[in-house]
Amino acid sequence: MSIAIEFNNISKLYRLGLVSTGTLAHDLKRWWTINVRREEDPYLKIGETNDRSTKGESDYVWALKDIDFKVEQGDVVGIIGKNGAGKSTLLKLLSKVTAPTTGEIRAKGRIGSLLEVGTGFHPEMTGRENIYMNGAILGMTKPEITRKLDEIIDFSGCERYIDTPVKRYSSGMMVRLGFAVAAHLDPEILVVDEVLAVGDAEFQKKAIGKMQDVSRGEGRTVLFVSHNMTAVKQLCKSGIVLANGKISYSGTAEKAIEKYLGINAEATKTPLSIRTDRIGDGKIKVVDITLHNKNNQIVTEAFVGQYLKIEFKVEVNADIDPSKLIVGCLLYDPYGTLVMQWASDEMVHDFSNVTSGSFFLEIPALNMRPNAYSMYVQLSLGTTAPEDFCDAIHSAFILNVMNDSFFLEGVNIRPNRGYTALLQGKYFTDP
Repeated sequence: MSIAIEFNNISKLYRLGLVSTGTLAHDLKRWWTINVRREEDPYLKIGETNDRSTKGESDYVWALKDIDFKVEQGDVVGIIGKNGAGKSTLLKLLSKVTAPTTGEIRAKGRIGSLLEVGTGFHPEMTGRENIYMNGAILGMTKPEITRKLDEIIDFSGCERYIDTPVKRYSSGMMVRLGFAVAAHLDPEILVVDEVLAVGDAEFQKKAIGKMQDVSRGEGRTVLFVSHNMTAVKQLCKSGIVLANGKISYSGTAEKAIEKYLGINAEATKTPLSIRTDRIGDGKIKVVDITLHNKNNQIVTEAFVGQYLKIEFKVEVNADIDPSKLIVGCLLYDPYGTLVMQWASDEMVHDFSNVTSGSFFLEIPALNMRPNAYSMYVQLSLGTTAPEDFCDAIHSAFILNVMNDSFFLEGVNIRPNRGYTALLQGKYFTDP
């Protein structure tokens, strides 16, 4: 099998703040060193690991550092990692949106990229005109694009608006058309970032099916970035885990997912009060989470179908209006799929005494099948918009749901039959 993509010692360094070196003398020294003496840029020799959750001492950060890997033709590679790990930077380097600081990338064939909403589209041009423009950029002739045109428009589902300027498209429509163009204009390498998450569920399923056809049926190479581990497991054969700009693991997709989930699980071992991988203004934040059973005893696990009370201990750092507090508690399965959500603005709630240091979520019956669920907690004031976040943290707690009799006394339910166990009933035939 031939090699389609090869990354050789790829690194990308960014300077925080000013783009130049800061002085004309330093700019001239950089030019002389690089272009005349043919030596390494003297201002790129310092730099820290790109850990977005901590404040560094240097103005330089390595978004990527010493990346080496090869992708065989026809392989589907899932690139996973936390936000800020370097995934999008890696794809931008491959797509030649930006150049690497060090190293060389070799790619065999045309590259079709969908890196963000509206990639490669001119907002004043219609959808139809943008299809032809993108095809021309990929090196296709007008007759070749015309042969594919009806198929692209049909797949995108934007036929009614195809002659409307794309600046009037919604983000979902833009993604639909962008993916249809990228997948159908015969690129040898298809590069897709998290952007598919913008589309609706029906389109995501359709897009994943198309990527499978492209790789398996047509032998083209796909690089796929996603936080949806179910999609990565379903689509990809190989996986690469990035952490702080470096390759943490490279191998099968299944092992890569295990490695990534292990990184998330490791985060929960750090006390919540000192976790730094959170966002928000900190006016109120969660510092501890404990579970209580129906006798108000602290427990470490919960059982299927039983009463559960979750206590959120908080630290209040500013004068807040408790009536404006909105709390979201979301549970994700081990593959990152959202399976349950309790949002205070959809439920009966009372936060009038929240300044006392804690509030509770009461669940009369935990109708979840046995599994280890990762909990995301979000506190905001007024709205659930990001600018109103006080505290938001992924993997704040691991909720272990244990097996127990639920449908029938003495018979444990099966853990792999969906997520919830909401309905109790019986099968019967009329006498």
